[in-house]
Amino acid sequence: MQGLVMSSDKNEGSLANLRVLDMAQGGCAICGKVFADLGADVIKIEPPGGDPGRCIGPFYKDIPDPQKSLSWFAYNTSKRSITLNIETSDGQQIFRRLAKTTDIVVESFPPGYLDNLGIGYQVLSQLNPGIIVASITPYGQTGPKAHYKGCDLIAWASSDGLITTGDPDRPPVWISFPQPSLHAGVEACVGSLIAYWYRVNTGEGQHVDVSVQDTFFWSMDQARLQMYEMMGFCYTRTGSRGHLATGVKRDQHYVCKDGFIAFLAAGGGLRKQRESTENTVKWMAEEGMASDWLVNYDWEKDYDTSRLTQEESDRIDQEFREFFMTKTKAELFEQALKRDIVLAPVYTAEDIYELEHLKARDYWVEVEHDELNNKLIYCGFLKNTFSETPGRIKQRAPLIGEHNLEIYERELNFSREELGILKNSGVI
Repeated sequence: MQGLVMSSDKNEGSLANLRVLDMAQGGCAICGKVFADLGADVIKIEPPGGDPGRCIGPFYKDIPDPQKSLSWFAYNTSKRSITLNIETSDGQQIFRRLAKTTDIVVESFPPGYLDNLGIGYQVLSQLNPGIIVASITPYGQTGPKAHYKGCDLIAWASSDGLITTGDPDRPPVWISFPQPSLHAGVEACVGSLIAYWYRVNTGEGQHVDVSVQDTFFWSMDQARLQMYEMMGFCYTRTGSRGHLATGVKRDQHYVCKDGFIAFLAAGGGLRKQRESTENTVKWMAEEGMASDWLVNYDWEKDYDTSRLTQEESDRIDQEFREFFMTKTKAELFEQALKRDIVLAPVYTAEDIYELEHLKARDYWVEVEHDELNNKLIYCGFLKNTFSETPGRIKQRAPLIGEHNLEIYERELNFSREELGILKNSGVI
């Protein structure tokens, strides 16, 4: 194991002396990606035949293939891959050999699974006292629900996310990509680095217990918990028409010519928001799209949310709806900047890809995929975060067992004959 020594080569990244064994699946695999893109040697351990995450779509050119999962590509850049069946005695022995020279192990198996195989934290820490094991599970290693199974939908439901998402008169909805797992994966990375710093100072490793439920609830608006504790009020869904404490609904998103924009009419003591609304009405009046009633409306005195009626709110929203429908997102945003209006376009993936701001920051990165005979565009994750040791995508996500020979033969000194036996017996 290496100490906390910075690499002299900035291109290697700030974690170039770290070795990580990565067995996390789904969105949790982002933990290993962060380590890898920051320079660590991350070895993805997959079962023979490939990790289940390789079957998650969408796929390159819509061709279902475990070697062409775009989800897999996204969360496994810069890693090396070996295949290893850790449920076999030979596989467990090989894993223990790898763990002796490893700094961090990241896994997302059910609590006790690795312990039952003889490769859990207690065993590994005897072989390597400084090792850090980060375990990501739905509910953590302890507690009455520790052994419950879970998925991202369940995490949304049990973490205050689902009940607050969607329209109030319809069932809750959830975001269709692994948001809670991504949060948990990043928290596992942060927790592992804190544990690593502790090891640098004490020589001791430790077990990092990451609960997806805990992590995701912590990432939500904590004021909701205080609302319940102090007022007995449970925050729930408001939809695109957020409601005031009085129950009056107001539009927060509007349809325009080519999509949607976020805008909220407000007044009273909210000076900045009030001025934004007044500036919008002024613009509407210039184009003959504001009624005399709206032009003469006193946003400081008349817009009192404690006595605003639904009829009055609907009348205001209707005028804004008709105006915004005559403009594109780009037109609205351009004028918002010029007129000091608080307004934002609701971007699609295509819009984001075309943003000049991200291009100016070199956010997008071309990654060579020799097996596809093509280059794919990636988000430059952590690319510009550090001035001295920026992270970078060193290479595309690995193919199944792509680095078996490199690691087993050259680093663990297995002979080709031994590797053949291990492969035929289903160990690798």
